[in-house]
Amino acid sequence: MKVFVKVKPKAREEKIEKVDVSHYIIHTKELAEKGKANEGVISIISGYLSIPKSKIAIVSGFKSRLKVIVIQP
Repeated sequence: MKVFVKVKPKAREEKIEKVDVSHYIIHTKELAEKGKANEGVISIISGYLSIPKSKIAIVSGFKSRLKVIVIQP
């Protein structure tokens, strides 16, 4: 499954907003430096969907707020 994510780093609280079936807005407390925000996004998605972090991979947008994430079944 391919998911499109807009990341808002350095937020007050961590949360996910579902825009539609494959688009989400993710607020993370992590800073956008040295991949910390990417790790936070993976952690938040993992908890939201109740799947292991190893099944989630960022395939595009490593240094961007707009990311494409693939979730393996």
